[in-house]
Amino acid sequence: MKKLFLFLFTAALLTSCGGSKKAVSKNRTIPKTERVVLHAQAFSGTKYKFGGTTSKGMDCSGLVYVAFQKENIVLPRVSRDMAKKGKPISKSSAKAGDLVFFRTNKNSRNINHVGLVTAVKGGEIYFIHSTTSRGVLTSSLDEKYWKRAFVEVRRVI
Repeated sequence: MKKLFLFLFTAALLTSCGGSKKAVSKNRTIPKTERVVLHAQAFSGTKYKFGGTTSKGMDCSGLVYVAFQKENIVLPRVSRDMAKKGKPISKSSAKAGDLVFFRTNKNSRNINHVGLVTAVKGGEIYFIHSTTSRGVLTSSLDEKYWKRAFVEVRRVI
């Protein structure tokens, strides 16, 4: 009986030691661009409100303005003025944290919509924005409507 107990104790000890892993530090610093995206994504599902900058209602430039403001980056409040900040980059160079600008009114030459790139997968650009009909959501630049309205990508970080 003593031998059986010793055998089981040794087996249990070896099993528990063999299965343990060294503690790995998960204190990686999240890049500022990723933090900006996370701030914006926290508003997913928020309804649209012209001039809105809170979880009670948000417009497109308000979403971008607040997400960057949380990282102490001050941008203009209106999309057409935001489009004058940072530097223009090619669509193929776009990455999370970049801004995408649109002209959705065919009768105007002014930029009137902005989104924040959340991801680029297989060359497809995804961006979060706020629309009058659906509020804050993520869309693809490959969608016909956004592809036609697209003006440029700009990098501010």
